[in-house]
Amino acid sequence: MITAMYQPRREFLKAIAAGAAALGFARPGFSQSGVSSAKLADNLSLITGAGNNIVSLSGGEGTLLVDCGDAAHARDVLKLAGNVKTVINTHWHLESTGANEAMAKAGAKLVSHVNTELWMTQEIIHDWEHKVFPPRSKDALPSETFYTTAKTTFGGEPVEYGLMPMAHTDGDIYVHFTGANVLVVGDVIQPGKLPLLDFPTGGWIGGMQEAHRTLLRLAKDSTKIVPAGGPVLTKADVQANLDLLTKIRDEFVKLMKKGMGPKDMIDAQAVKDFEGQLSGDPNQFIFTAYRGLWAHVRELGGIV
Repeated sequence: MITAMYQPRREFLKAIAAGAAALGFARPGFSQSGVSSAKLADNLSLITGAGNNIVSLSGGEGTLLVDCGDAAHARDVLKLAGNVKTVINTHWHLESTGANEAMAKAGAKLVSHVNTELWMTQEIIHDWEHKVFPPRSKDALPSETFYTTAKTTFGGEPVEYGLMPMAHTDGDIYVHFTGANVLVVGDVIQPGKLPLLDFPTGGWIGGMQEAHRTLLRLAKDSTKIVPAGGPVLTKADVQANLDLLTKIRDEFVKLMKKGMGPKDMIDAQAVKDFEGQLSGDPNQFIFTAYRGLWAHVRELGGIV
């Protein structure tokens, strides 16, 4: 929860930034082609190329967006989406919420889980990438929040959304367009990648596993499942990703029970068996995954 971040942040950064630097983490490069839109269903479109997948629901009153992309592409998204009335943020990261301020100034209502709104009022430190995220402007903050689940109707389409606690962050939500059979899942599923588990804002691998299980309960075999990045997925894809996460967690817990810390796991190449299945920086993944696991160590059993 948010209270954890009221500890002296600079002391925290000094204490572990040296360790992250020593492990030689580099921030991954990121590039996208131009912003474009493709049809998902009769009234739903998928906007890509704006930093993050965006789902657009068109109705007579305007447009509802799930996530709005980064700040650099806000103007392009507004051109494609038209009269944006509502934006639902799946979590706080700038790839998903960077255009919040522009959307609000264009007249959109911003909606998120309460934890996402709270994190956006705080300074957040990602020591492993030597990045400090300052508090967001007042205009960028969601004006409507919820705690567990909520629902609305937009343009005649029922929209249901709910929290997936402590997964990628502690404010991740799904957005379910039940009539159109489309499920938007943010970054709790990161297909084909060693996932980012944002431990300073509550993320950990066990929560990400549980988020997958929640989505599997909600989805039908025919449901189109839209992650924050990458192609549209099927229910079978989600199950396959969960199976991989479970194998990784089991391996990490086994090594932790042997007394290994993150440096030991990196030296042991703890995710070597997953090369070719999941892309990304294995050292960075091990470091972030370990920190989240340690925060939940009493749930793992037999370690301390």
